[in-house]
Amino acid sequence: MYLKSLLTAILFSSSALYAGQSLDASQWRYAVDPHGSTASYEKPLVKEEYVGITFNRVPRVDKQNNSWVELIYDLPKKSLEGITSVELTYQSDKPLVVKLSQKDYGGKGDKSYAHYQALLPSANRWQTHTLTFDDFSRPEWTPSWSKDNGITKANVSALYFVPDLTDEKGGKAWLKIKNVKLNQE
Repeated sequence: MYLKSLLTAILFSSSALYAGQSLDASQWRYAVDPHGSTASYEKPLVKEEYVGITFNRVPRVDKQNNSWVELIYDLPKKSLEGITSVELTYQSDKPLVVKLSQKDYGGKGDKSYAHYQALLPSANRWQTHTLTFDDFSRPEWTPSWSKDNGITKANVSALYFVPDLTDEKGGKAWLKIKNVKLNQE
């Protein structure tokens, strides 16, 4: 009986420790466009139990200037090599887009910003979803000139969490992330 209790305590402690690693404040940040979109949060951004933020995205400015908001989780190893899936525990009042920030499509690549992404449902209570890489695809607005290199795990340095707000209307949304677990092979 004592051994069973001890094993349960060890397992619980190690999973709690692992869960806490995704709430390392040095790995979390946010970004908004320079066109008037804003982010607000009760300080600090990374709390003991979760990361929480509210975004107000302005409508698209014009054809050349898109608005955007994102909560960013910088991956501990700056790569997804050896990872088979991402498990996310979150709340969000809008559907949540999870993007793989891959340099091939970003500022150091073709600058299309058409990163592979997956859509999760809105959740007013904590929900946990596991995403495999088969769940991700490039957005329908991907420019035809952007060469699809597929998902290159070594080139993915961060996960972006983006409320699903439209370019046309913008809008307000809140989200909270309780845990990001990178499942290994």
